[in-house]
Amino acid sequence: MNERILILDFGSQYTQLIARRVREAHVYCEIHPCTVDLDFVRDFDPKGIILSGSPFSVQQEGAPMVDKALFELGVPVLGICYGMQLMTHLLGGQVAKATHREYGRAHIRIEKGEGIFAPFGGSGQPQEVWMSHGDRIEAMPPGFERLAYTDNSPYAAIHDPQRRLYGIQFHTEVVHTPRGAEILTAFVRGVCGCEGDWTMSSFIETSTNAIRAQVGDGHVISALSGGVDSSVVSVLIHKAIGDQLTCIFVDNGLLRSGEAERVATVFREYFHIPLRVIDAADLFLDRLKGVTDPEEKRKIIGRTFIEVFEAEAKQIGDVQFLAQGTLYPDVIESISFKGPSATIKSHHNVGGLPERMQLKLVEPVRELFKDEVRELGRELGMPEEMIRRQPFPGPGLAIRCLGEVTAEKLAILRQADAIVLEEIKEAGLYDRVWQSFAVLLPVQSVGVMGDERTYEQAICLRAVESVDGMTADWAHLPYEVLARISSRVINEVKGINRMVYDISSKPPATIEWE
Repeated sequence: MNERILILDFGSQYTQLIARRVREAHVYCEIHPCTVDLDFVRDFDPKGIILSGSPFSVQQEGAPMVDKALFELGVPVLGICYGMQLMTHLLGGQVAKATHREYGRAHIRIEKGEGIFAPFGGSGQPQEVWMSHGDRIEAMPPGFERLAYTDNSPYAAIHDPQRRLYGIQFHTEVVHTPRGAEILTAFVRGVCGCEGDWTMSSFIETSTNAIRAQVGDGHVISALSGGVDSSVVSVLIHKAIGDQLTCIFVDNGLLRSGEAERVATVFREYFHIPLRVIDAADLFLDRLKGVTDPEEKRKIIGRTFIEVFEAEAKQIGDVQFLAQGTLYPDVIESISFKGPSATIKSHHNVGGLPERMQLKLVEPVRELFKDEVRELGRELGMPEEMIRRQPFPGPGLAIRCLGEVTAEKLAILRQADAIVLEEIKEAGLYDRVWQSFAVLLPVQSVGVMGDERTYEQAICLRAVESVDGMTADWAHLPYEVLARISSRVINEVKGINRMVYDISSKPPATIEWE
């Protein structure tokens, strides 16, 4: 990438959001821990540097620091919250505990509509922002000027126009700062001079070239699940190397209604990608017989998948590479700065297959966020239904069929789940909710159908709103939609006489039931 912004992570919960906002301005950026040295920064050759927030105080022992020489590289720097305080602290200003800590909404008054505030025009305009800090700037470093203030923060934004150093006390990256994206865009496009050449069409060009260079005349296999990530990765790799890619789709019998057929049709007839569909439903169900523990279900499904996939891969012959849909949040998680003890998360390798089969990984979307992967899919001409598909768990319906998994229970669950999705889409809610699905409960209850007493099973409807799945809130679906879903499921699905709605958030609950 010719134009790159370097984001140094000091442990803020919002660091990923900074990157997403910069990418939305069509400027490429990467997040790296604040512990990288100056040589790394020089080699990275950024057009600008952004310092993230942090749970630390600059006054605190062991607080993360950077080399003061970072500010002497001649590269524009924007410090956000802790980043601003660190810049002030290192360059000769004064940071102190605030008399009144600011958390939540506040209003800044802009004194100078220039630099990062260029989009805001004249001075004196109040702007809503999101604060989250216990320290504040008491005195600016030499050479700095005040850009904005609040009642509690005399220096809510500062800059040194000669050195192109900027600091802001609030969080531009969160949606609670309505015009925050404009401030970040003004920094990366205006102050740093980036033209905004980060587009999915340019990504496709550079990525396909990189795939060809890595693979050469080798052969790649892809574990296709039908989900967004694996589907986009497979289409992108096929665009780069054609029939040197073979996709393997394992039908474990735990999929939604018609899913295996849809995937086969799209990849074979629409994209003409070599695809092997393995019907292993009976094997998976046999292995799950009598198993009720959720973790044991997951382990059995994972082990069986590896066994089936590995056997099929050997039938293909000489394979050197495995395609994997690692996304940028996974990469960030494994290198992010979390304070004194870093929490390392290994990449979500497909069941350990790369090590087991001695395959090299091809990870073409490891630089992308989920929304960028969807945009990439559109650029590649993939069907909108596949791109917009809600997340679906690896173990499939097995963890939505509580208790023992049987063919009879799965048939009931599939029919109920199909109704849920039909009605959610019909109501125009499919893109608003993160996930919406049915869960078959291991309980029976008394009901009345016609003049007869029934004693049948219950279905639970789960619908949540989320940004990344890490946290979620239950979706406040309209009553009329809930009524239609309930009526249809109870009337159309034999064996169900009751429906309930899960109004639990994550945390403390999880999105899935098992």
